[in-house]
Amino acid sequence: MAQVTLHGDKIHTQGTLPKKGSTAPNFKLTATDLSTKTLKDYSGHNVILNIFPSVDTGTCAQSVRSFNKKAGDVENTKVLCISKDLPFAFSRFCAAEGLDHVESLSDFKDGNFGKHYEVTFTDGPMEGLLSRAVVVIDPDGKVIYTQQVPEIADEPDYESALQALK
Repeated sequence: MAQVTLHGDKIHTQGTLPKKGSTAPNFKLTATDLSTKTLKDYSGHNVILNIFPSVDTGTCAQSVRSFNKKAGDVENTKVLCISKDLPFAFSRFCAAEGLDHVESLSDFKDGNFGKHYEVTFTDGPMEGLLSRAVVVIDPDGKVIYTQQVPEIADEPDYESALQALK
């Protein structure tokens, strides 16, 4: 189990992120058009998983904006923004912000993404939501970078995630 903080208060996730070099766990998530997406849908691409509690918070929203700007034009790379937000909230947010270089996916149906990537909070005020983390996957489905952000109110390390692609 990973320990992170929310404004300095300790909370825990279900486990730890997949190890660098391991095969990324498959997932089944819901897109904004209510279709189902799996990791296999992105086979042959670099994939950045931008994982967070809710797009309706300032830091989470900023992470979506930042990855849209910083990684949107990176060759052969898909940025997937993942939370338990309803697909409708994602659709509204991305349309209002004009974000077109990221794809929003929801783990609202069964929570299996959070279980497989071990990012579901197990205690604290955000219990059941996903923690702030980044996982970068290469075109062969191997994990090449992870970051469990230690303080939920902080943004992820965008530059290190992007450097992993080089």
